[in-house]
Amino acid sequence: MPTTPEFPLIWDLDSILPHPSTDAFRDALKTFRQDLEALAERSDSLPIVNGDAANVAGWTDFLRELESVSGRASELNSFIGCQAAADANDKLFQQLEGRLSALDPLREQIATNVEFALKTAAENDLSDFVAADQWLQEIAFFIDDRRRNAELRLPKEQELLAADLAVDGIHAWGRLYDRISGSLRISVMEKGELVEKSVGQVQFDSPQRDVRENNFFAADKAWSGIADTCADAINHIAGTRLTLNRRLGLADHLEVPCRYNRMQRKTLDAMWSAVSDRKSVLLKFLTRKAKAFGLEKPTWYDVTAPYPVAAGDSEVSWNEACNLIIETFNNFSPDFGDFAKLALENGWVEAENRSGKRQGGFCTGFPVKKESRIFMTYTDSADSMSTLAHELGHAYHSWVLRERPLFLRRYPMNLAETASTFAEAVLGEQRLDASTSAAEQLKILDLMLSDSVAFLMNIHARFIFEDNFHQERADGELTAGRLSELMQSAQQEAYVNGLADDGWNPNFWISKLHFYISGLPFYNFPYTFGYLLSLGVYAVGKESSGDFPAQYRELLIATGCQETEAAVQSTLGYDLTQPDFWNKSLDIVEQRVERFLELADAE
Repeated sequence: MPTTPEFPLIWDLDSILPHPSTDAFRDALKTFRQDLEALAERSDSLPIVNGDAANVAGWTDFLRELESVSGRASELNSFIGCQAAADANDKLFQQLEGRLSALDPLREQIATNVEFALKTAAENDLSDFVAADQWLQEIAFFIDDRRRNAELRLPKEQELLAADLAVDGIHAWGRLYDRISGSLRISVMEKGELVEKSVGQVQFDSPQRDVRENNFFAADKAWSGIADTCADAINHIAGTRLTLNRRLGLADHLEVPCRYNRMQRKTLDAMWSAVSDRKSVLLKFLTRKAKAFGLEKPTWYDVTAPYPVAAGDSEVSWNEACNLIIETFNNFSPDFGDFAKLALENGWVEAENRSGKRQGGFCTGFPVKKESRIFMTYTDSADSMSTLAHELGHAYHSWVLRERPLFLRRYPMNLAETASTFAEAVLGEQRLDASTSAAEQLKILDLMLSDSVAFLMNIHARFIFEDNFHQERADGELTAGRLSELMQSAQQEAYVNGLADDGWNPNFWISKLHFYISGLPFYNFPYTFGYLLSLGVYAVGKESSGDFPAQYRELLIATGCQETEAAVQSTLGYDLTQPDFWNKSLDIVEQRVERFLELADAE
């Protein structure tokens, strides 16, 4: 008889807002829309930005109302996003996603008006404006950030029109992908019968090669069936961005994603340069792993498979994972451990393995409630446990910032991924340090190095693909076949030709939802950034004789009120524009590879 989970597998959404089918929710949505419309209309006649008392009072009142409405917008979007992810086939949730998306032009109208008002202000008037009010001084970074963001906007009327068109344009293509991928079913053979599964239920990390091979080709067949539709979606998402860039006079399609991540292009270049120079060490790991499988080189579906060790059970139950995460987080910092316990006990996580859920995992925030919710499909594996730790790292980041002004709780994706991958590092390193079994250490190192392959090779392949795709897309739309060619070429470069000749995944561009996130371009390199920064941060923590958990919390706070380079420099003393820092993090990867090889050879 199965045991009752000590920690709930299904999240609690009822405590946040009424169910979307109720009159209470419809009333809340109606009130929000009315308030948003009123604020948008008010934003059309903002006071002049200067130190005049009446103008300052008008602005502070407006910005406080904007803070309130923005918080409610986040709650509604997160709430419906959660409902739609947990039940991908519910038409009401899909409809509400569309209705909320239809309100985006109002939010863009407000943002555009605010940013243009700040942009047109003289430097001395802006200084007088901020100095005139204590709260404005507190949110000065937000004001400066919005002012600089105006550089990425078209002339005002064009910007507002673009926002209107985006609802049924670029964002509609993203929603289309969510719907067709969410409803996709994959037929896999289990115990002599064909079983229909949703995308998130089909795994490629089975210890049995025939199972993961069957799953891979079954999934590839299913994804291939929607290739042309996905090609349309990805072409139009990228095409829209390129058109906007051309109108803005931006020749570099990476300028916008760098700005979104509050980072300099030379930081991105320094990181990828170091990765390209050093990642070939991972071929030693992949080759040794392939040898254990009886192969010369691994295929795509071998890379994440567990290294075969004689001892121990590779399964990790949900309760075991939750308890282990709480324990390891608590060893790093009682505050971190207490938070994980709070989130896991109070239904902040949706982890049930069932059909009908969307693929992937995410953490989303509810800033008014000062809570988060985590979506994933837990599969009783160490990899799933790492995913849970990863998402709890995101949630802890928001938790640390919960008492800050809402405008200073927003942080770029690259620093968000630092917090999440740092949480994975805490879990992995403490498990490794506590283990006295060579077999257990091999399993942990295998998981760690599989992460290294993911962040330094898989993510790099995504970046190379998207970079090359944008360059070709400037000359016209690409066919599904050409997209697959670009993907395989990117994989071969990123994996240093380390996989078998027939072991690539050219259709990966179809199945990877990150390519279809319409609101955020290049949803890839921030993961590698966060991974390498988290390795460096954890290394500093191990060497620190002071209160490093407090220092780490200061870094998390800085992510909401400083540029990326400044946040790291001011709290940890690293210069991210130089390859030296990135090489320090890559040294850790190399050390793990050597330790893995020693243990594997001693078996």
